[in-house]
Amino acid sequence: MAKIKVLLADDQELILESLHIVLSMEEDLEIVGLARNGEEAVKGCEQFMPDMVLMDVNMPVMDGVAATALIKERMPATKIIMLTSYKEVEYVLAALSHGAEGYLLKAIHPKDLAAGIRVVQAGGTLISQEMAGKLIKNMNNPSLAKNNEFGLTAREIEVLQKLAAGLRNQEIAEMLYLSEGTVKNYISSIYSKLHVKSRREAARKARDSGIMDH
Repeated sequence: MAKIKVLLADDQELILESLHIVLSMEEDLEIVGLARNGEEAVKGCEQFMPDMVLMDVNMPVMDGVAATALIKERMPATKIIMLTSYKEVEYVLAALSHGAEGYLLKAIHPKDLAAGIRVVQAGGTLISQEMAGKLIKNMNNPSLAKNNEFGLTAREIEVLQKLAAGLRNQEIAEMLYLSEGTVKNYISSIYSKLHVKSRREAARKARDSGIMDH
């Protein structure tokens, strides 16, 4: 039986090592790579072509959400499970909107973690009822529905609203608990989706299309 190839991404050495140890004990899992930030996770996926990535949400250089978006764009067949230390709902929703297959809390028992990997590998998803409820609520949010014509994610809409309100990248980063680099990535993605080249144009389009209605 072919083993499930897994790449682990977490910036905390202790967590990375312990995940490596416990998951290596499972006969059907093979740990093919370790990454300490989102950028390393993307490179690791290109190098090792894993079936599955266990992706920490908050990491330096590039966070797990941005890394998920890139991996899903370049290697859509790679399955991704977000690992969250507590209920980082907004981050998880953003990752799911980019195509992540689900999420697990880091405090989970190793056996349950291995079981979760098998569920996703078999084509299932891992989303709690609470998270599913939030997803549905977000999908029914009129400002989001309007924006699906542009294909903006919930997170991009948040960034766009702050940008249109005149906030600088650093302020947006602080308010949304993101790194400035991640905010810049979101802004360039917003520009390309809205077909604009400046903050002013983006803000105008946001108002014209009703993204700012709240």
